[in-house]
Amino acid sequence: MAFRDPIDNRRRLARVASAQSGYFTAAQALDVGYSYQAQKYHVDRGNWLRVDRGLYRLPEWPVGAHEDLVRWALWSKGRAVVSHDTALSVYELGELNPARVHLTVPSHFRAKAPGVVLHKGVLPGVDIEEHEGYRVTTPERALLDVAAGNLDLDLLAGAIRDALERGMSTRARLLRRAPDFGPGATLRIERALNAIAA
Repeated sequence: MAFRDPIDNRRRLARVASAQSGYFTAAQALDVGYSYQAQKYHVDRGNWLRVDRGLYRLPEWPVGAHEDLVRWALWSKGRAVVSHDTALSVYELGELNPARVHLTVPSHFRAKAPGVVLHKGVLPGVDIEEHEGYRVTTPERALLDVAAGNLDLDLLAGAIRDALERGMSTRARLLRRAPDFGPGATLRIERALNAIAA
């Protein structure tokens, strides 16, 4: 392997980490010029924080609002999309404060982690937004996903009210799309909309 300037390596690593709230993987560090031995050295010296197996963070990086979600995006190797209750909390819709992180992953995804709820499925591109370092379902998709689940009806109504007030969806769009998420979702969307109107 050709010699690489350590300052250049650091610059390249900072460029990668800057798009991921200070996080980076062992594979990304290897790509910019850090051998596995060099990676161990930087962890041992405190230059990098070891977050998980093969996942690091630059300690001087400022803490972001949703940086924990970047971690899960990297853990999933970019295959996970933040969804359901967690997506609603990203958009600050309703009064949700989920104890676990909800991610939608492809059906063949096999990894598991404590504190993570995996939903298997394929999301169309129109239902996904790019945020810094992670992807998240749109507010409308998140509302429909939780309507198909067992989220408390009052919490669902509060989240829908916030989304409607902020122009993130409309009554007509929610009612039009709800049948695609099952009869339970349709009924819960109708009940939540009626509760808001009352």
